[in-house]
Amino acid sequence: MINLKLFATESRNQKTMSLDTMTPLEIATIMNEEDRNVIDAVNQELTKIAKVIEWATESLYKEGRIIYMGAGTSGRLGVLDAVECPPTFSVDYEKVVGLIAGGEGAFIKAQEGAEDNKQLGRDDLVNLNLSSNDLVIGLAASGRTPYVIGGLEYAKEMGCKTATVSCNKNAEIGIYADISIEAVVGPEVLTGSTRLKAGTAQKMILNMISTGAMVGYGKAYSNLMVDVKQSNDKLVVRAQNIVMEATGVDREVATSVLAKSNDSVKVAIVMIMFEVDYDEALSLLDNAKGHIKEIEKGEFK
Repeated sequence: MINLKLFATESRNQKTMSLDTMTPLEIATIMNEEDRNVIDAVNQELTKIAKVIEWATESLYKEGRIIYMGAGTSGRLGVLDAVECPPTFSVDYEKVVGLIAGGEGAFIKAQEGAEDNKQLGRDDLVNLNLSSNDLVIGLAASGRTPYVIGGLEYAKEMGCKTATVSCNKNAEIGIYADISIEAVVGPEVLTGSTRLKAGTAQKMILNMISTGAMVGYGKAYSNLMVDVKQSNDKLVVRAQNIVMEATGVDREVATSVLAKSNDSVKVAIVMIMFEVDYDEALSLLDNAKGHIKEIEKGEFK
């Protein structure tokens, strides 16, 4: 039997022992107060997070992938972060992958027992044709999920770099990873409900990893989202605004050059900034590995 009392994420929060008699305002207030612990917990792990960002960027440049795997809330958070990358950064859906124990259906409806099966974790990575260039990140608030451990074991066998994100100290999954990020947020307001502070901490860390890696991969200019995919009316206007902001042109010019750039914000910016045509812009970006700032340095003109 698993001794859950050993996990901080399963401990009772002494500040919320009267949770069931609190007013709505009192509940909102105590949850807000407890959420402040998340910032501090993540802050303690920034050096490790930075190293994982570095590895994630390296994987992208090696044509590898960032692969999250987890169960329950942790798995859903990995899937969520992964599916947001293509529209935000115009990467293929295969570039950042979220695996959840029990498969896609488990995102909406829990698949009983799936998280306890190490073989499923291994099988899911086998089915992805795992490569040594991939980075595998195991997610588990408790830090002990067998599904994640099975995947990490296989990833190590394949020569992948591995990392874990959990919310307990000395997490078991960390034994199987090169880097173990442990954001200890303390007992939840509702005992054991790790979709709360633990989930928030994991989401913050995944935001840092994917955003940091994509910035390192050339998907930003200054703090502008220069590879945004124009998939709806709002994003079409956003693309125009980004071109205008980066180059100082008006909307008419931005719209015109975007049309000539095959709707690529980044290419349009380079075309305007360096007064080149589409093919020349592509060549400059290719030589600069996608970084507009590198072109500005003058080395690729």
